[in-house]
Amino acid sequence: MRAAGLRKGRRLGVPRAMIERAAERRAAGDWLGACAAADVAVGLDLRALRRTHGAEFTGRLLDDLAHLVPDLLRWHFPRLWHGDGRLLPGQRLLLSRPGGPEGPWLTARQADPHVYGHRRLVLSVAEHSWADLLLERSESAMRVNHWENVPHLWDTSRYLWDSRHLDESRERWGGGPGRAPFLHPDGTPRELPAVDPGPDADPASRTEWIDGLHRAGLVADAFHAAGIGLDTAPVEREWGAPVDPVEALSYTPLAVSRLAREVELLAAAGHGGTFWFPYDADGRFVVERAPGGSVSLRLEAWTYWEKDGNGTPVLPEVCRVPSIDVDVVRDGLSPDELHPLVRAALAPGRGPADGPVGPPPAAVPAPVRVRCGGQWHTVSHAEGRLTVPHTAQEQEREAALRALGGAGAGCHAAREAWTTGRGRTPRALSRLRDDLFDRAEHGDTDGVLAYLDAGGDPRVRDRGGRNLLHHLHLLDHAALLPRLLAGGADLEARDGEEQTPLFRVTRLDGPADLARALLEAGAATEGIGGESRHGESFEDAVEARLTGDPDGVWSGLVGGFSA
Repeated sequence: MRAAGLRKGRRLGVPRAMIERAAERRAAGDWLGACAAADVAVGLDLRALRRTHGAEFTGRLLDDLAHLVPDLLRWHFPRLWHGDGRLLPGQRLLLSRPGGPEGPWLTARQADPHVYGHRRLVLSVAEHSWADLLLERSESAMRVNHWENVPHLWDTSRYLWDSRHLDESRERWGGGPGRAPFLHPDGTPRELPAVDPGPDADPASRTEWIDGLHRAGLVADAFHAAGIGLDTAPVEREWGAPVDPVEALSYTPLAVSRLAREVELLAAAGHGGTFWFPYDADGRFVVERAPGGSVSLRLEAWTYWEKDGNGTPVLPEVCRVPSIDVDVVRDGLSPDELHPLVRAALAPGRGPADGPVGPPPAAVPAPVRVRCGGQWHTVSHAEGRLTVPHTAQEQEREAALRALGGAGAGCHAAREAWTTGRGRTPRALSRLRDDLFDRAEHGDTDGVLAYLDAGGDPRVRDRGGRNLLHHLHLLDHAALLPRLLAGGADLEARDGEEQTPLFRVTRLDGPADLARALLEAGAATEGIGGESRHGESFEDAVEARLTGDPDGVWSGLVGGFSA
């Protein structure tokens, strides 16, 4: 589950066009332009920061920003471990403290707190206290340690975002000078060692042995090989049966080989010697570093309503889980499909790629063969429509048959499924549709534009009955809305939940200017979400969306549902 979700996140989360534009601006010394290209908003008032924290702080901050790789920051931002690998909301990355140990943090977070919200990231300067921590289970957790409002200490993991530290990547993944763990120097997967290579083996081989033991379910052996103490006593909890820590760790993604080194780096940076990370609502893992340098791990009972974990920092995900990039390559993704900077670190012995390096481009419409009336016909996209090789008279006859309750077949059924989201579609069309809407979900405006430029039909709907207008809150609506309306996309289309595009953007707290643009294009505020949900309440919600009143939006929507 984790491999599939993260592989999809790597393929779609940071489009190649975004990486290329950001790299071009960084090469020109334009860090602000690079952030804009990577959809990273800069919420910094440098004059106010200079007045409050001084010129030295501001100078160090600007130095960090000048070396920031914003597309790489987006690449490594925490993601859901299942589904489509989208950005995980409610996470705060604590990147650096330009003012020293007592100064405020340079932070990054997702602007929209919703899991289905816009993927824009925001840089800001903020104070941080562990007393502010109040964990909540993510709405898409599914037992994979995903929690909201989690602060991630990244000041010891600058290789994830700082161009001055990229050469540390391979070592931090558990590799050595010549290769990353689990991979040959050219980035192809290698077999795990059959016997213990010993403590003096090269770092990559040692990582493979230790983490291989953990993945094979030999948890106690893995911790022993890593020199980490493990308390194996069952843990009594307020609810349910006692928990066996060894069993709990057997299905917790964990890079046992890296724990001791990462905790040492965090301790050296002044973050103390004790860290924790959630197991579930009633338990958490605690990692401790003794004064002599030895590291141990235990499971203890707790409740996630505790505010700050007794003032103890959370062990960042990037310091405790296996490298996502190594895992997705082991799972079949080509190193050439990774971020170019990641490819260079992961596969130092790999030769030049046959083409551009980076995630694959969007799929473009191509002719598809369809079985129709005992023959094979070819349907294709042309001038913004899915065309079929049938005369106007044949198409009218088919439409009349369907109006009388008959079932469509062949070419006609394929086109109907394409524009309604219901019914079976040929496999090639399903792949094209899924790729298009996956990219829309990840905010890939360039990918959607490439589909439209290639003659794609703007009226297409996904498996949930949503058209591209339903996804505009995730995309550059200024570039797409005129194209979609001109191509015939239905402004009043209702998805499987009876929601129109305007209703959806309002319910998900989408951009107010998008709601205004939909209204100006003629979107209705009556009958939204079904006849039982229309009326003044939704009109009030739209008005609140336009004026920036979140309480008014919620009241209007609830009032509409109650009606």
